[in-house]
Amino acid sequence: MKKVPVLIHFAFLFLVSACGKVGSDLDEPGEPNPPQTGTVIKSGDTVRMVTYNIHHANPPSRPGEIDIEAIAAVINRVNPDVVALQEVDVRTQRSGPSLDQARTLATRTGMQVFFSKSIDYQGGEYGNAILSRYPIVQRVRHELPSVPGVSTEARSLAVIAVETENGERIYFGTTHLDVSHAETRNLQVDKLRDVNEALGAPFVLGGDFNAQVGSETINRLVAGNVFRVACLGSCPNTIPAASPSRAIDFIFLNQAASSAFTVVGYASVNETYASDHRPVVAELVYR
Repeated sequence: MKKVPVLIHFAFLFLVSACGKVGSDLDEPGEPNPPQTGTVIKSGDTVRMVTYNIHHANPPSRPGEIDIEAIAAVINRVNPDVVALQEVDVRTQRSGPSLDQARTLATRTGMQVFFSKSIDYQGGEYGNAILSRYPIVQRVRHELPSVPGVSTEARSLAVIAVETENGERIYFGTTHLDVSHAETRNLQVDKLRDVNEALGAPFVLGGDFNAQVGSETINRLVAGNVFRVACLGSCPNTIPAASPSRAIDFIFLNQAASSAFTVVGYASVNETYASDHRPVVAELVYR
């Protein structure tokens, strides 16, 4: 959707603190989406993408409490076009058996949604989700692998496709890599690279990678320039939200996306209440 560059740049600076084939591949139709105006990505459009680990909408200062409205308010304040979400509860005991966080955030933001389950949890599901202001024309869930015999939490990758004015597809993804086992993260990165190769199209990937730039995990992801992190200069710290000391939440572009988009902004959002992670926002101008 077309945006006025000067106004967007001003709003961007005001809202954020600047920084700098294992498993199954399922095309899941999901539930009906909220009404949307038909839009496509056009030449010169600015696409604003956010990646956000929402900590199942539990504010760190309020253990055990759920504040999904706070997460929705953060998203609406940034006014993104695509949001990559991690740690999303759907009808779990801890968040409420009637609360579908993915669907609720879609309703509160007026966006379409695709939820990708990683695990069954407390009578419901837990995983990743993507919100999109563009009509979603394809939804795919990929299971991520783990090292056999190692006790790790199952992880997934969600991918959606939206269309350009020329009828071409651009893919956006969200993932959350394993937190404790480096070899498992390496296998998961290999899966991300396999998915990217199979797409053969622009692919923008957001997520909580549980690894920092320069680590084996990130080096493995970007090897051969398959992906590049969208940071302009050093990447902003994202965790813990109140006083971040590490950057583990990123937005990456594959080679085709790097050719299709110019990155004109990349920053963390100065948000300390809603989650234990700060959101990251990138502004991408479609060429």
